Amino acid sequence: MATDGPSNALKLEQLQRRLGYHFRDQDLLLLALSHRSVGTRNNERLEFLGDALVNFVVAEALFDRFPEVKEGVLSRLRATLVCRDGLAHLAHQFDIASCLLLGLGERKGGGRQRESILADALEAIVGAMIKDSSTTEAATVVAQWFAPEVAVIDESAGLDAKTRLQELLQAKGYLVPTYALLDTCGEDHALVFTVRCDIGEMAPATQGTGSSRRKAEQAAATTMLEQLARD
Repeated sequence: MATDGPSNALKLEQLQRRLGYHFRDQDLLLLALSHRSVGTRNNERLEFLGDALVNFVVAEALFDRFPEVKEGVLSRLRATLVCRDGLAHLAHQFDIASCLLLGLGERKGGGRQRESILADALEAIVGAMIKDSSTTEAATVVAQWFAPEVAVIDESAGLDAKTRLQELLQAKGYLVPTYALLDTCGEDHALVFTVRCDIGEMAPATQGTGSSRRKAEQAAATTMLEQLARD
């Protein structure tokens, strides 16, 4: 097994302080930090276990935070928090990257900063905590990790710009926005679309560009949301 990650007990101890959990069995932590590139003894099974608990803990936290919200919205909010980017963000906060155990190829290829590897390692650590203590104890730690994000997330999280703009306008009693294609230019393999977003007298129209009409509409809606936030 490659040991370029945690080179000494101090590094592991610092990681555990950041995690808010101290392992009784240090080998479980090392296993959770072991990417499959190091060999057959890796963190994939622990990741499977940890993924299930992370999803449950976040689901329960959102269930309690939004008692009137429907299942579909709760699922979207959970997906916003429990995604590769969200998990990797947490992994960066804990500096898991400095402790990863990677094979030579992954080390040379920048695997230490790859978001998928970091997200998987975080979930594997959760799985390791379950085996090291109990589901209840691990769940308590995971809930603390996600508490700040759960506290500030709102029901619109995870929605694309067009949907957020439409819901905002409908909540205020205005008509839905309209989108008009203004221009298409460029070669066939590299077209650029320009779209106008109009919400009537509420605010001036905005424009957006993109490699497809849909992307241009999203860009125009994003600019409109930013404009309304400033007003």
